[in-house]
Amino acid sequence: MTTDLNMAGYEWSAAQDAPVRELFPGIRSRSLWLGGNGAKAYLLEMDPNSCWQGIDVHEPGPEEVFVVSGVFNDGVRDYPAGSFIHAPAGSSHIPQTTTGCTLFVFYPEG
Repeated sequence: MTTDLNMAGYEWSAAQDAPVRELFPGIRSRSLWLGGNGAKAYLLEMDPNSCWQGIDVHEPGPEEVFVVSGVFNDGVRDYPAGSFIHAPAGSSHIPQTTTGCTLFVFYPEG
């Protein structure tokens, strides 16, 4: 093991300690990280049979989603745990789930 590690600038958070914000009934977000350039990372928790109210439009930049647990549906298809979804800027969907799910969501451009 080396002792020449450079960990300057490292940031971390624990999901269970992150503040919870209810977005819609049964849908909560936990802010994990906010970058200086507007980038941000969240944990999104969706209860069974929950649905985003309205259409989720990805602006100004893309959205990256990893399904941590459960089954996520974008209004068209199901994505089981372990799925990765890249939604380009300007695209849209209606997040929902019948089983409940937890998502890691990253916005590289804010």
